[in-house]
Amino acid sequence: MYKTHTCGELRATHAGKQVTLAGWVHRRRDHGGVIFLDLRDRYGIIQVTVNPDLSKETLEHVANVRMEWVLQVTGTVHKRPAGMENPKMQTGEVEIIAESIDVLNPAKTLPFMVSGENDLPDENTRLKYRYLDLRRERMSRNMILRHKVVKFMRDFLDKQNFIEIETPILFKATPEGARDYLVPSRIYPGQFYALPQSPQQLKQLLMVAGMDRYFQIARCFRDEDSRGDRQPEFTQLDLEMSFVHRDDVLALVEALYTDMIPRVAPRKKLLSSPWPKFSYKEVVEKYGTDKPDLRFGMELIDVSDIFTKSDFRVFQSAIESGGVIKCIVAPGCADYSRKEVDALTESAKALGAKGLATLAVTGEGLKGTAAKFVKSEEEEAVKSKVGAKEGDLILFAADERAVVNKVLGGLRVIFRDKLDLADPDLMAFAWIVDFPMFAWNEEEKKWDAEHHPFTMPQLDDLPKFETNPAEILSDAYDMVCNGYEMASGSIRIHRSDIQLKVFQLLGLRGDEIEQKFGHMLEAFEYGAPPHGGMAPGVDRLVMLLADEPNIREVIAFPKNQTGRDVMADAPSEVEPKQLKELHIQIKE
Repeated sequence: MYKTHTCGELRATHAGKQVTLAGWVHRRRDHGGVIFLDLRDRYGIIQVTVNPDLSKETLEHVANVRMEWVLQVTGTVHKRPAGMENPKMQTGEVEIIAESIDVLNPAKTLPFMVSGENDLPDENTRLKYRYLDLRRERMSRNMILRHKVVKFMRDFLDKQNFIEIETPILFKATPEGARDYLVPSRIYPGQFYALPQSPQQLKQLLMVAGMDRYFQIARCFRDEDSRGDRQPEFTQLDLEMSFVHRDDVLALVEALYTDMIPRVAPRKKLLSSPWPKFSYKEVVEKYGTDKPDLRFGMELIDVSDIFTKSDFRVFQSAIESGGVIKCIVAPGCADYSRKEVDALTESAKALGAKGLATLAVTGEGLKGTAAKFVKSEEEEAVKSKVGAKEGDLILFAADERAVVNKVLGGLRVIFRDKLDLADPDLMAFAWIVDFPMFAWNEEEKKWDAEHHPFTMPQLDDLPKFETNPAEILSDAYDMVCNGYEMASGSIRIHRSDIQLKVFQLLGLRGDEIEQKFGHMLEAFEYGAPPHGGMAPGVDRLVMLLADEPNIREVIAFPKNQTGRDVMADAPSEVEPKQLKELHIQIKE
């Protein structure tokens, strides 16, 4: 070994002990012949003192040493002189008086500093030199946190009699909601594997195999546009259980997260325990989204009944066309300027609104874009129903129900960030249940699976397959936290007759069903047990626990915002010989 101890473990109790350390030069200071080096590894930083009485050879070595050189240092641990301790360092009580220093590898000037958070370059530069970016304390801390999260998951599930089973990365292209990444086969010209969007079919087949309780830390791949909480490849805790109902799955995952968070991120607090449970319809009506941030109020309030006889043409039109009028109350925002209100209106339009009506509650009465259209009795009714008080701003949306919910749900999040309404240390988990089973695809004039086609419909709704598919509810469920979908799951179909019925409603032909899913339908004929599961995302969880703005900060080697690996420059062209072996021809 190049070292006897790490740079972060030495304390006053080690005084007088000779040690050998190895690491990177974090900082160098030259004080008139005495040189101080801060030596760093992933465990911490310690001060090394180089006195001028060392050998000439050692001093010549040290004279050239610069930041990020890799050194091996042998010396004795000394307590720092009284008053010279550094309380900001865990090793701040001690220093190493160097006896010998070997340069293991010099380093050229880095493209950016790794010793702090200031003056960082743009993200693409950080990702190009990701191996340097990961040296920074913040990034190292994120990787360690991720490790702790995954280890806790494994240990917890092992105690619950789960077994970890790996499933193939090369599998079959099947419709699961996103584009597949395809892998051409050299042996079978013109045929392709697909990288798994999730191990959905395979984990169900493991239940047919009697594995009972399965999990894996699964790599998943989806060819879709990147965003802050999405990557082309990502990691999820994939788990499946046999002989369970919905609430059995929810109870297990809730227990996992409730136990884990205080252990891996003690600063974080759960908003509530047990977690609240909402129906899909309820949560969309109340918060405008199926992944609400519950750390603050500002719920959507339906005021249609107050304005049934309104003189305001915008409100009239919405009511007459079967729409709704809803509002949110922004506390203390009655003094917003015309420019600020105009900016909110533009945000509302970007979310699908035709405009935005506002009422500012002031000491002189109502002001705002809708003030002159509101009757006195409507004013009092609105203030009473929504609980608005002097200084508040009421924002209205009037349109189709889906549009109104989306617009006000989006504005609610904008105010959350503008007004700092959400405590960043709170983790507000909730369960969303009773999702629609199908969604009508107007463009293609067909039904799509709202979750995925292997989701069990609620059994009471089976007769509606022939009468009204729009009213069928699924036995699916989502775990949400702080405005993010953290996991999605369902009780699965385990009967071939129900599975076939779903495929047929989705418009799949008999030959398509056999080609894509014949192996699943056949498996269900051999005694498939009732089963269900879910797949919590690892990346999003660590992102929230680490207070990071996107999942790229908690993945060791992520793609950038446009899906490129700028470090290795991928995707990239390949040799013509490889294309020929794969029977692929590139056409301009």
